[in-house]
Amino acid sequence: MTFNDIFKSNFLENITSVSVFDMVLALILAFGLGLFIFFVYKKTYSGVMYSSSFAVTLVALTMITTVVILAVTSNVVLSLGMVGALSIVRFRTAIKEPLDIAFLFWSIAVGIVLAAGMITLAVFGSIMIGVFLLLFVNRKSHVNPYIVVIGCTDHNSETAAIAFLKDHVKKLVVKSKTARKGAIELNLEIRMNDDNTDFINVLSEMEGVNNAVLVSYNGDFMG
Repeated sequence: MTFNDIFKSNFLENITSVSVFDMVLALILAFGLGLFIFFVYKKTYSGVMYSSSFAVTLVALTMITTVVILAVTSNVVLSLGMVGALSIVRFRTAIKEPLDIAFLFWSIAVGIVLAAGMITLAVFGSIMIGVFLLLFVNRKSHVNPYIVVIGCTDHNSETAAIAFLKDHVKKLVVKSKTARKGAIELNLEIRMNDDNTDFINVLSEMEGVNNAVLVSYNGDFMG
């Protein structure tokens, strides 16, 4: 191989395989739609601790996917090599919220569709997905499950507290019970009749009831 053969290599010829205009347009659109995904994630997040780094990752993931797919679509041989290279990648970060998986796939899908040149599908699809998530993810309802934690002194106060709750809620299920000498703790799953929580105030003032706590409950119980 001579010195001139180096400048005639396929590597240098691939520089013009994707035009500058296509690259700039795809990345700008990926950045814009990534920001939209970021906005929807921030508005619909309902977990315990909001992670700003994960939200920024959604924007970066959209742009990175766009870059990768642009390279793959420009060269069939490269696409086969890319599949093999990416197959050895392993991610160890735990996904704590099930909805986060949907946002990850959304970012990846937008990057793929944009790089494939389907701009209308990427924009319209993202708007429809975003509107759906904004409408339904954080929708509050009194029929959602709640947990009531009650501390009682004896069996009589326990019976009275449960009877009181049955009269003021739609559904009641005992999830756990802890009994100690002079103290009983109950964990009850309830469905409220409406969004009024004043019954907890009355319950806490009943004779033999030391405390009453109402907390939101996501439906998972670890016993």
